[in-house]
Amino acid sequence: MLRNPVRALLLASALSLTAAPVWAFEAADANAWLTRHDSRVDALLKQMTLEEKVGQLVQFSTGQATGPENIKVDQKDLLKNGGLGSILNLTGAKEVNEIQRVAVEQSRLKVPLLMGLDVIHGYRTTFPVPLGLAATWDAALIEQTARIAAIEATAEGVRWTFAPMVDIARDPRWGRVMEGSGEDPYLGRVIAAAYVRGFQGSDLSDPTSLLACAKHYVAYGAAEAGRDYNSVDMSERMLRDVYLPPFKATIDAGVGTFMSAFNSLSGVPTSANHFTLTTVLRDEWAFKGFVVSDWTSIAELIPHGIALDGKTAAFKGFTAGVDMDMQANLYAMHLPELVRSGKVPERMVDEAVRRVLRTKFALGLFENPYTDETLSAKVQLKPEHVALARRAAEESFVLLRNERAKPIEGSPLLPLADGKTVALIGPLADSADDMLGEWACKGDKKDVVTLRSALAEKLKDKLLYAKGTEILGTVETGFAEAVSAAEKADVVVMALGEHRRMSGEAASRTRLDLPGNQQALLKAIVATGKPMVLVVFAGRPLTLAWEAEHVASIIHAWHPGVQAGPALARVLFGESSPSGRLTITFPRSLGQVPLYYNRFKTGRPIGGEDDDQKDSGARYQSRYLDEKNSPLFPFGWGLTYTTFEYSPVSIGGMKSISLADLENGAKIKVEATVTNRGSRAGVEVAQLYIRQRGTSVVRPIRELKGFEKFSLQPGESRTVRFEIGKEQLAFWNVDMKHTIESAELAVWIAPNAEGGKPAIMTIAN
Repeated sequence: MLRNPVRALLLASALSLTAAPVWAFEAADANAWLTRHDSRVDALLKQMTLEEKVGQLVQFSTGQATGPENIKVDQKDLLKNGGLGSILNLTGAKEVNEIQRVAVEQSRLKVPLLMGLDVIHGYRTTFPVPLGLAATWDAALIEQTARIAAIEATAEGVRWTFAPMVDIARDPRWGRVMEGSGEDPYLGRVIAAAYVRGFQGSDLSDPTSLLACAKHYVAYGAAEAGRDYNSVDMSERMLRDVYLPPFKATIDAGVGTFMSAFNSLSGVPTSANHFTLTTVLRDEWAFKGFVVSDWTSIAELIPHGIALDGKTAAFKGFTAGVDMDMQANLYAMHLPELVRSGKVPERMVDEAVRRVLRTKFALGLFENPYTDETLSAKVQLKPEHVALARRAAEESFVLLRNERAKPIEGSPLLPLADGKTVALIGPLADSADDMLGEWACKGDKKDVVTLRSALAEKLKDKLLYAKGTEILGTVETGFAEAVSAAEKADVVVMALGEHRRMSGEAASRTRLDLPGNQQALLKAIVATGKPMVLVVFAGRPLTLAWEAEHVASIIHAWHPGVQAGPALARVLFGESSPSGRLTITFPRSLGQVPLYYNRFKTGRPIGGEDDDQKDSGARYQSRYLDEKNSPLFPFGWGLTYTTFEYSPVSIGGMKSISLADLENGAKIKVEATVTNRGSRAGVEVAQLYIRQRGTSVVRPIRELKGFEKFSLQPGESRTVRFEIGKEQLAFWNVDMKHTIESAELAVWIAPNAEGGKPAIMTIAN
């Protein structure tokens, strides 16, 4: 049990750069807590009527409840009659205690409610959006942010979060890319497990433990055309190799709940998909927690077209494996009748209720259903929480470009020198609300320190400011003031990008350039000839090809949370060096999308080992007429204020290893030495990639299989070592067996998915 969460935070912070290079996941017995109270669960189940059982499978948002024929009903009456098992979106210890007392003191069996909320990247202390947090490549740091979110949320009576979102996302048009960890299944596993550990802590019965929910199960991030809620069609091999592994990692870390998704998957909606919900989740993975639907996704089986009425939708969703119906109320309306008619066996209802009750017992809700109403004021926005928010933001920033900028000669523009007059221009320079990002939970713009505020404190009268335009504006009346400010300054910092609601749920885009007339403003300032830093605030990759050609220094800052300004000021002036690395590919143009690093090579590649820059110009090859195949910025990309040099990869002189040896636990030991060749200290993320050829099915051009994050002083070297074994080499082969095969194996240790040269060996029969 976490007796001193703040001390634990500080200890974890000190260790965050010493993570093991290849991540090991916790054993499946992390789920032991789920069955610890089964005798109590069974005793309670025997006392329950059918309606009371079904009630535990019903969830409503606060203040919203409907009965048969969608007639409004009183939630307190539902609670008194045992007709409601969970409420979401109710916060505040006093308010939660009030409704909890009805369940615990006025219902026949006194079963407590489970209170849920979307606590995604902080509660009151708002951290960078999850895609930004992923860019830290720091699982320990991410775990700390989740722990703080849990401490703050549980102080207000929330014991269940609908997070982490572990969907693999390869299409930046999809707005919910901001809510996940990017395009890679290995990194997705590492980060998914970190969130679960952080939210839930070491003991679910600890009052600061926040029950986690792995979502959206499954393949929601592959929505066709990047349009939210859209259909998905993919092979089972792709599903198992890419989209399922992060979900399995959450189970290994002890996650308590899953959420079924909105999308259909190869013709079957995921909220009625027996293969994913039962065959994989229950039978193969032995998950003993419960599954909640996404908001009304059971009712949405009707517009999907696999049900003509609510009764059929309830039957299909429930028998496929969804235990709790969020908001649609179809279980309450139809499950009792389906049981009494014999269409649904009551033992299935019993098992679903057992999963919900065992979770409530594990959380200690039966013993401690109420929240200390004085606690919240003591834990929200504590100084150490805010300090971690600043550190997380600093580590999330990705320096995309940093070149020499005329008239400054001899060194890159960043970090900025002291004593210069700075013109800060752009609609996001002083927009506190947008710094919070989407899904900001209880984040308040009053808590935000903007970039303008932070620079004003640092630079005093040497800061000039002009908004220039609106985020989605077309009016250019502010351009003249912005140009004037730039002309008076030594250097310009542009703050451009998306507002917070341009990414997230229901925020898909068909254009990924700077919205409104922001690029026109940028061009006007570029025309002044002043050295310029572009800071991009967005929840997704944007197409920045023109910007990368004309602006010397570009930082992608995501939506960085309450400490946006101080974190950026420290990085801009070199008090902290940027260390973020991309976890999602940045395309040159929208026409390349979807574009991701771990793609398959075609039978007619344009040339080059990785089908990238070396275009032979031949017509009949897999290429565009009007654009390069390669991304603008690849997966893993990120610069800092120094230069790192990598030695050739060593595989210990090995030419070959046998399948039999690998099956018996043998490892391939690989290493490379990284040296800081610059004049400043810096943080590097050394990334391990492999490629297998000669296999029964096509394998990706590269696959991430490990990484190590570390700091080096000028002139200092570090040898990074990885082991590659059966776990890293296995894939779903032509016979749909998860196995290893004979192959040619290429291994890289590189700074990004397009860097380095491989070492080659053979995996032999």
